[in-house]
Amino acid sequence: MHACCAVKQAVWVSTPNVYYAPNPESRRANHNCKSAAMVVVDLGEFSDEGFDPKRWINAALDSRHPQDPIDRFLSDVEESLRSSSEKIVDALEREGGDALRRVPYACREAVHIRDDAQALRSVVSSILLKLKKAEGTSAESVAALAKIDTVKQRMEATYEILQDAAGLTQLSASVEDVFASGDLPRAADTLANMRHCLSAVGEVAEFANVRKQLEVLEDRLEEMVQPRLSDAFAHRKVEAVQDLRQILARIGRYKSLEVHYTKMHVKPLKKLWEDFESKQRINKLEIEKHGERRSNIVDATNASSLSFSSWLPSFYDELLLYLEHEWKWCMNALPEDYISLVPKLLDETMSELYSSFVQRINLATGDVVPETKTLSKGVMDILSGDIPNGTKILNKHLEALIELHNMTGAFARNIQHLFAESDVQVLLRTLKSVYSSYEVYKQRYGQMERAILSSAISEINIRGAVARGVGAQGIELSETVRRMEESIPQVIVLLEAAVERCISFTGGSEVDELLGNLDEMMLQYLSNLQETLKSLRSVCGVDNAVQSDNSKKDAGIDRKEGARIMNVVSEEEEWSIVQGALQILTVADCLTSRASVFEASLRATLARIGTSLSLSVFSSNIDQSYLVSGNANVELPLAGRAALDVASLRLSNMPEKTRKLFNLLEQSKDPRFHALPLTAQRVAAFADTVNELVYDVLISKVRQRLNDVSRLPIWSSVEEPSAHPLPSFNAYPQAYVTSIGEYLLTLPQQLEPLAEGIANNEASNEEAQFFATEWMFKVAEGATALFMEQLRGIHYITERGAQQLSADIEYLSNVLSALSMPIPPFLSTFHTFVSTSRDEIRNLLKPDSSNQLDLPTAHLGLFSPATFIQLSSERERENSSILFSILYCYWHTAYFLVFDILVEKIFTQTSAFYFLHESPRVFGNSRNLPDCLFDIGINDQHFY
Repeated sequence: MHACCAVKQAVWVSTPNVYYAPNPESRRANHNCKSAAMVVVDLGEFSDEGFDPKRWINAALDSRHPQDPIDRFLSDVEESLRSSSEKIVDALEREGGDALRRVPYACREAVHIRDDAQALRSVVSSILLKLKKAEGTSAESVAALAKIDTVKQRMEATYEILQDAAGLTQLSASVEDVFASGDLPRAADTLANMRHCLSAVGEVAEFANVRKQLEVLEDRLEEMVQPRLSDAFAHRKVEAVQDLRQILARIGRYKSLEVHYTKMHVKPLKKLWEDFESKQRINKLEIEKHGERRSNIVDATNASSLSFSSWLPSFYDELLLYLEHEWKWCMNALPEDYISLVPKLLDETMSELYSSFVQRINLATGDVVPETKTLSKGVMDILSGDIPNGTKILNKHLEALIELHNMTGAFARNIQHLFAESDVQVLLRTLKSVYSSYEVYKQRYGQMERAILSSAISEINIRGAVARGVGAQGIELSETVRRMEESIPQVIVLLEAAVERCISFTGGSEVDELLGNLDEMMLQYLSNLQETLKSLRSVCGVDNAVQSDNSKKDAGIDRKEGARIMNVVSEEEEWSIVQGALQILTVADCLTSRASVFEASLRATLARIGTSLSLSVFSSNIDQSYLVSGNANVELPLAGRAALDVASLRLSNMPEKTRKLFNLLEQSKDPRFHALPLTAQRVAAFADTVNELVYDVLISKVRQRLNDVSRLPIWSSVEEPSAHPLPSFNAYPQAYVTSIGEYLLTLPQQLEPLAEGIANNEASNEEAQFFATEWMFKVAEGATALFMEQLRGIHYITERGAQQLSADIEYLSNVLSALSMPIPPFLSTFHTFVSTSRDEIRNLLKPDSSNQLDLPTAHLGLFSPATFIQLSSERERENSSILFSILYCYWHTAYFLVFDILVEKIFTQTSAFYFLHESPRVFGNSRNLPDCLFDIGINDQHFY
């Protein structure tokens, strides 16, 4: 250990790697040789910050040969470390000495550098000072030179103006000779020089006449060029056209070439258009010539040739062929102008044909329907009212219009491909002119679509075909429900077709108008469904079956009247009505799902339109900068073509409509957005109405069986005295409650087909089972509520009546348990009271009672109309009736303390309970308890 510590204190910065000889003999030989080191030390490990001397020594000891003595090994290690440290010290001394010798030299060099920097700083300062002095003097010189240069420029300009003035005078004098020579290029150059001289001279009074003379000469030269230009265009003289184009461009009359070119070529194109009317006249003459019989044959064979829709494609083909020919010729003859000149020709042609085109489209839409064809009228005549009443716009009218529009769209795409090298703005203007004849129809699109949808929806018959009568309600109900269910996909198909027509005809630019029409038409259809549901209530016999609580007595008469039909039909017919009513739920489910899917499709359509229009607007802006950059002759990117679709063409000059449409498309991105907001509300209302109708139908049988149960004589019946003792028998449930129980137990079977239908459509099996269970519980709860309402209406009950009521309640409770429905606390508490003897009733309300009663129901039930009274004598009945009449009037007030006192008093003075139902009419609910007590002559002595 002492040796290890010595080594640790002697070495701080290096760690050796120890190597041994391969055998003991070699180690002994190395030990005898003092010049050879026993241990080789690696100094790299000593430089680590976490070097641990103890760990290093222990590692070295572990690496020694087992036969080597530890003392000898440690001495060898110590000797190696000492030798290494001595070498390090020697190296440090040498390096330190060298460093000390270099420091004075470095200091001297630093002093020299500092002196040089100070000298350089002084030189730079002197140079800057000289520059400042020179700047002051040179600025004055430069200002003087600038003034001199300005004077020079003015003098040169004056000289040039004087030369131009002299030249203008000379040109004005010699221009007539130039014109007389007939050299048109020279005349153009002369006029161009005169124009230049006039612009240089400016507004000088002496040259005012020359300016007027120049305008006259330019017009004169233009008139001289036009005949030659017409001849060059007519005979396809390329060089002549180019020379004449340069002459007109030289004098600034290039527009004259465009006007002359378009005017010359519009005539043959108009002749192509008028060919349709020529064919019509020829066919008419053929009909008149060959007589009526022959005319029928001609009509049959040439009907297609006389149809504008069949003739229009051929016109577009000939027009496209003509434009392609002109495009190729102008590309060679007018290489600088053909990309705008030929589109200009098409613009002028469509402008000339506009009014005639609109009229022919109108008549073509009327030709598809015999009624309008006979009158030679079209959709515009129907919309404007210039047609006999009763004529409606049909789907065929709009389809014919869209067919013509599609033909024009195909032609527009060909034109877009032909004029692909033209500027985007030129293409926009040209394609607008192609579609211009349809604009008046697109503006009335919403009105046309509304008329078509309204007419189509009104033709959908959703009423049953069987006349209502005894035994036919179920057939009419099932037939009506079937038609209602079949009408839903019909209406959705109509609406989807309207969306397709809007996209095809307007490109989506009228989608805001379309959504309003769709919403309005859905409201019309839903209104028809609601009216049908109202009529089905009378078919099912539930139109007057449900009344409010504040008119219960009148409701009894109405229920009898409303259930009259149900009373005269058979049991089989009743179940047929129930099944038909349950099928209405599928109608509501189908309508809700289809409306939801259609709403989602509308939102997807709006998203597509929004993407297309956003790309179009963005691309049109990009393409303008793209062309301005000098790449006009390069084909535009694909995004630029998107700016030329039907919707973008319409909206390009409709900023207000564009703003509204983009607001709508932006709102459609919100998940809470409803494309048909009113429809969504009405569909939900229709589903609620259907649920209400189905519930009323399902509960109607229960309501019918429970009608006037509170007035049954069994409740007040008394056992007849007998001279002989008779055995006592348990009461059996009455027919009304067994009928209700059997009906409730058969409900799962009635709901099973409906659940299977729902499971087969879209919902899962679990959802279908939950749906059936929910309706079963709903009907069972309603039946229980109606039963409890009848219980509250019982005025008086005897002990025998209480036994019978106990049996009825127990039976109904068993039915509810069989349906896995919990027993209402009110009903179970009521059953407990009527099942308990009069001697044990008082013990039921004790705090330590083991009965599981609903205490609020128990306390309030004692004073409700359905509290069951069992009196042992007539005298007790008379005494108790007055007291409980008062209690019933005020059971809902805050006199609970008085009630407890009265109850306690009655429990001690009477052997049972009695309740007078008419007491609220006697005293009124608005009077307080002391006044009522005073009115009937009862004071505190009666109680205490």
